[in-house]
Order: sequence, then C-alpha cells, then structure tokens
Amino acid sequence: MRTALIGYGLGGSAFHAPFVSTTRGMTLSAVVTGNPDRAAEVKKRYPDTEVLPDVEAVWAGDYDLAVITTPNRFHNTHARAALEHDLNVVVDKPFSGTAAEATDLVALADARGKVLVPFHNRRWDGDFRTAQRLIHEGDLGDVHRFESRFERWRPELKDGWKESGDPADLGSIIYDLGTHLIDQAIALFGRPKSVYAEIKALRGGADDDAYLSLTHENGTHSHLWAGALVADLGPRFRVLGSKAAYVKWGMDPQEELLKAGATPGGKGWGEETENAWGVLRAGEKTTQVKTEAGAYQDFYAGVANAISKGTPPPVNPWDAVAGLEVIEAAAQSAKTGQVTTLPQH
Repeated sequence: MRTALIGYGLGGSAFHAPFVSTTRGMTLSAVVTGNPDRAAEVKKRYPDTEVLPDVEAVWAGDYDLAVITTPNRFHNTHARAALEHDLNVVVDKPFSGTAAEATDLVALADARGKVLVPFHNRRWDGDFRTAQRLIHEGDLGDVHRFESRFERWRPELKDGWKESGDPADLGSIIYDLGTHLIDQAIALFGRPKSVYAEIKALRGGADDDAYLSLTHENGTHSHLWAGALVADLGPRFRVLGSKAAYVKWGMDPQEELLKAGATPGGKGWGEETENAWGVLRAGEKTTQVKTEAGAYQDFYAGVANAISKGTPPPVNPWDAVAGLEVIEAAAQSAKTGQVTTLPQH
C-alpha cells in the first residue's frame, strides 16, 4: 500500500511515519516537505522514501493512501484534493475546520468509494483503554461523571501557527488537545445532546484554556479540561460510577517514546511501570489497576485492513463530525455563557 505522508512536522515525524513504515502491508513511499532540514531527516531515517516538494507531486504520482498532517487550516483542502484524486485518506485532527466541511468530506469519500479515517490515535492510549475496559466490564457500575484532562505548564507562547490568535489557523487548544478529549468522550458515551463551555486565551495568543461539560443521551456528564497554563496538573482521568471510581495520574508513555525517535511495537511497547498505574476506589477500599499497554500501532493496522479487506475503519469519520459539532457548540456556549444544544439529526 503505497503511502504518501503530506507534512513532516512533529505529527508527521513522530506519530505517522514510524507507524506507516512498520505496519504490515504499508510502505512509506513518499514524504512531502519543503523544509530542507526535515527532508534530510527523512532521507536519514527512511532512505528508501522519496521526498517530494509539494502536494501536487502526490496528485501526479501513483499512491494508494495519503496521510494529511499539514497545518490545521489545510486539513480539509488537502483531504478533499486527495479524495478527488482517488486516494484513500487519513486526516490528522482536527478532521476539518467545521462540521459542515467534515460532512461534505465524508460524503465525497462515500461517493468515491474511498476509505476516509480521522486520526484519533488517543483511543489507543493505555490509560484510556483501561478506563474503557473498566466501564464496559461493569467494574464502575453506572458511570455518572467522566472527568478527563490534558493539561500542560507552558507559560510562554511559542512561535508558530499553533499559538496564533488568527481563527483561520485553527490554533485554539480546542482543536488540539480538546479534539482528543471530546473524541474519547464520544467513543465511550456517544454524541452528546448539549454542551456548556468556558474557553479563554490566557497568554494572549490562541485560546489556551478550556473547560467543557458534555451531557450525553444516557445521562452521563463528561467534564473535560484542556490547558496550557496549568501550574498544578490534575488527574488524567477520574471516572465516577455507582460501584467505584477509576483515578489515573500521568500521561501515556508512547508520545515521549516517539518524540525520542523510538521505533513502535515490539516487546514492552506502550507499557507503564507499576508506580504509574491508576486505582479503583470505593470509599476506603482501593485496588491498583494495571494499565493496558498503549497501542498506537493498532490504528494503522486498522487502516490497512479497512483499505485492503473492507473492514470498518478504526475510527468512524462520523465520530469526527460529531466532535466538530461539539466544538462549534462549545464556542457558542463560551460566547453566550449558556448551555448549547447540539443540532438534531
């Protein structure tokens, strides 16, 4: 499966290329980057991979899959062009800038008979997989509140579009960390019916502090926090049920391994040390829970199977549409200070 990776920033170099190059049935055939330093990095790590200067070279080439990991504002445009050139497509988050654009993208993929997959790799975080298992197996009972956080302490703004206050850049934390939080809540409890949100730009650039409360159809409330100016980090998960609670601190280890240049997969990949495991708590009774191994490699294995065998994609693109509907409702709620109801389908 000849794959063209469009973009080689952090996303392309750490979260896509290592998995495309190691997934059975896939070949990292080309990488698009106009940056000479990044081009040199590609040739050093993937000597058999062709470096292309622009996306037009992909449209003119012979590829089966395009992976879109360009700056956020180009995701929809590049994904649409790839589909129009009869390529299957993986799109990094955010899937598009608006729910309407995302809906049109899904419709185009259906019309072309192509596989279109949102890159929501955080469904394969070990801590999330653990929370998901505990919920599905009934260890927590009926879950009434799901608390989830992605928080950082970065008091100084960095240069680049991710910190830009220009709405066209889609640099808001809601389109970055918030996208993961929302998708995980949707994966567990389905599309919510309403949203309340508080969203701020505390450092003077893009929105960098957000709190969202989602009300799901089953009555569960998802409380989600994303922040770049958090000097005291909260628990990664706190899931409250009628039988017990699951509390987990710290981050899945896969991101840091990938940033350090590790090759994914193999013995021990994605495993946490025992001192990082979460706990199942019911009053005074506390039980340590081994964290499931993180498995980002399963995402691209699922993509390969969806394209070659016709199995369901690892992430349903309609879940990404729902996520963007939540983002739009959150923006409206933050503006009005009121709960916003999602549109009926």
